[in-house]
Amino acid sequence: MNHYIERVVDLIEPEYNNLYNLTLDEARALLFSQPAEAIRTIHGSFALLAKSGKNVRMVRSLDRPMRYFLAKRAEGPALIVASRIDTIYNWLRAEGLDSQFHPSYTRMVPAHHIVDIQLIGCPDPDPVYTRFFTPVSAALPADLDHIGHAYISAVAEEIAQWLQRIPAAEPIGVAFSGGIDSGSVFLTTYHVMRKLGMNPSRLKAFTLDLGNGPDVEQARSFLQAVDLELFLEPIEADAATLNAAETIRITEDYKPLDIESATMALALCRGIRARYPDWLHLIDGDGGDENLKDYPIEENPELTITSVINNRMLYQEGWGVGKIKHSLTYSGGLSRSYTRTYAPAHHFGFQGFSPFTRSEVIAVAEAIPFIDITQYNVPRLYELKGEIVSRGIASVTGMKMPVFPKRRFQHGALPEDSMRRRLPYREAEYRKQFLSLYQ
Repeated sequence: MNHYIERVVDLIEPEYNNLYNLTLDEARALLFSQPAEAIRTIHGSFALLAKSGKNVRMVRSLDRPMRYFLAKRAEGPALIVASRIDTIYNWLRAEGLDSQFHPSYTRMVPAHHIVDIQLIGCPDPDPVYTRFFTPVSAALPADLDHIGHAYISAVAEEIAQWLQRIPAAEPIGVAFSGGIDSGSVFLTTYHVMRKLGMNPSRLKAFTLDLGNGPDVEQARSFLQAVDLELFLEPIEADAATLNAAETIRITEDYKPLDIESATMALALCRGIRARYPDWLHLIDGDGGDENLKDYPIEENPELTITSVINNRMLYQEGWGVGKIKHSLTYSGGLSRSYTRTYAPAHHFGFQGFSPFTRSEVIAVAEAIPFIDITQYNVPRLYELKGEIVSRGIASVTGMKMPVFPKRRFQHGALPEDSMRRRLPYREAEYRKQFLSLYQ
């Protein structure tokens, strides 16, 4: 009988975890000592691995990418875990195991699930997924004032917890376009800082300007409407520096909309870093569209309003674990695509945060009775986000938030036709560029 000697290599940087209420060791111990639902008691951002005998468990928050790869050795399997694919590849190459590697052999830990792996040799068993976050759908009354207050109150609580862990002298930057998500994050952050007795002069609203884009004017109009224009700081950049190949390498993905968004995020982060070499903390509104189901359904032939409304956390998790469309290489929805925000910030040394990724905020969003409110009417669904968020901002902060028509981040820094010339929408070509990194 063969006795395999397994090896687990945890390449997740300790600072990758930003835990509010537990130490790293306590959070890891909880993975094996408590039921899966106990993960909800971990507050903050995390990517955790724990081992008990030949069983390994992995779990992450929505805003922390986490990947793993199972390598074969004569003495037994080796499980390599990291935040990035290239980190796994570099370790394998150093160990002389890179001939086993292909990026499609790596696996992404899906958000809101514990992943169990048994290190028992060949053949390898399938991972086992256990959901730890199961929000109740349609639990709130169909009252937009009530919903808005609950939603923004949850956002404010998450922002408060985040702010209270930042040293009092350090500045806070908001990735700001004047849209609903970034606008509500800015106003709520400003409100919470004042409520907690913090100096709001630490706050800046950074708006990317690549030339003739509509976001700068929208951002200025937004802040003028609430008499806070002094916080606006445009970050000018040259559109000629936009580089899809660079974005693909940094995000390790190839979905065109996410590559476009991440390219703009890189330009913004590069500009802030050049101006402020020591700046650390950024807050943004990524996840707001997903929470309130605010994507153009007609742009995706696989979607109908019925599928969007009836599938829990569809935009956060894709079709989900155990479904025929679920990929192991990448998880679905925002669980996959959050690298568009995380990777650019991390690349330039920022610690980023979005309150919309937190489970307490998502739970409120999932409790919205979308069917009762919309009656499956698509235009009504598109109207909801602005109504809910603006009512919530008024209720929680007392400010009247301007609401502008929806526009993607990548379409605001420069005109869409100009962006398309620099970032052609070609998924097959982007995928080829990504795979070429390992050829």
